[in-house]
Amino acid sequence: MAIVRLIVNRLSLELAFRYVLGRRRAMAMSLLGITFGIAFFVVTQAQTSGFEAFFIRTILGTNGAIKVSDRFQDMDGTVSRTDQDGRTRFSFRSREESRYTEGIETPHLLRKALSQFNGITGISEILEGNAILDGGSRSYAISFHGIRTNDHISVSDLGNQIIIGDLSSFESDKMSVLIGSRIAQRLMISQGDRVTLKGGTGNIQLRVAGMFESGVSQIDKNRIYLHLAKAREFKGERFSGSIFQVGIQNPNVAPQIAAQMQETLGHRVVSWQEREKVWLDVFKALRVSSAITVSSILLLSGLGIFNVFAIMVIEKTRDIAILRSMGFSGSDASSVFLWQGIIVLIFGIIAGTLLGILATFTISQIPLRIRGIFSTDSFVVNWDITHYFWAILIATIFVSIASWIPARRAGKIEPAKIIRETL
Repeated sequence: MAIVRLIVNRLSLELAFRYVLGRRRAMAMSLLGITFGIAFFVVTQAQTSGFEAFFIRTILGTNGAIKVSDRFQDMDGTVSRTDQDGRTRFSFRSREESRYTEGIETPHLLRKALSQFNGITGISEILEGNAILDGGSRSYAISFHGIRTNDHISVSDLGNQIIIGDLSSFESDKMSVLIGSRIAQRLMISQGDRVTLKGGTGNIQLRVAGMFESGVSQIDKNRIYLHLAKAREFKGERFSGSIFQVGIQNPNVAPQIAAQMQETLGHRVVSWQEREKVWLDVFKALRVSSAITVSSILLLSGLGIFNVFAIMVIEKTRDIAILRSMGFSGSDASSVFLWQGIIVLIFGIIAGTLLGILATFTISQIPLRIRGIFSTDSFVVNWDITHYFWAILIATIFVSIASWIPARRAGKIEPAKIIRETL
């Protein structure tokens, strides 16, 4: 019996190949639809997720994963809940209605407390403020960040953002400053020039140690870095008023760590996901919309396969009846058409995957200068195997449905009725 079943299955597969080759043009069009559908799906997802991943790296390398700032005067809006498993979860009902004390009053104590949390890779104390930067020929309103160089490197990508000069010269000269590239262009200043920082408790002359480019235009045209001690002297705040930028090992869990920090420390703590929620939602919408749009190509391919198989079932009715009279069961007759769908699908997946890899690599080499929410000189793509998985899964679903409906009809054909009608 097993031998008979093996022979029937082999014969079904051979018939499926014959039927596919018998309709080369129609099957080729369906195959091309699956191939291009999979390839386009992979390419669009690689692009949208690539730009999103690059944007995330940029903002993590500039503003960090977590920011700790003002102290709560009350925590009425914060509640904690303990589940049956013993874990404590945190929620914030009225954060905006809470009152704050601006800045961090005891940074050394808060820094020590922050270091006790798991997964912390770096802590940088920052003193922020606004001032006027005078380059000699003209003045420009800027935002200054007072930092300790080594601390800030541990929570940002500042070392790799320097395009002119270097961090060592900035670190060695306490009267130096790092200036955003757009500021340097507007003020027409170069490395080594003298600039004057106006405002605060008075004016301070600084030497330009270098220029940086984060890729975020709002930062590059507004921000400068100077030493924390010099920023405190300029602003007239010896201890308080600063904030903390915190780096963590896994940026994806930043909201959970931020919630724990806020509950424990009594300071406002914001994760990068909350801070950049608008842009993350934009990228998510682009990914979903592109996936839906490209999936329509696979849907059309499935409809094409359905039409071909439905017509084939009508044309091959007599052949199916003869097979049934020879001992083929209804499921055997159905398997002939299911095998056709599988054959087209397998070749489409192979061709689509190879085309997707080639197209993704080609697009990544196309020059594209972008300066805005991030900085890049070419298309950014994300090589992720899940893109191929979802493309193959969607194609498999559409082709399976398109093949199953005609195959089911073929399995219901009664041989005696068909033979009587043809005599």
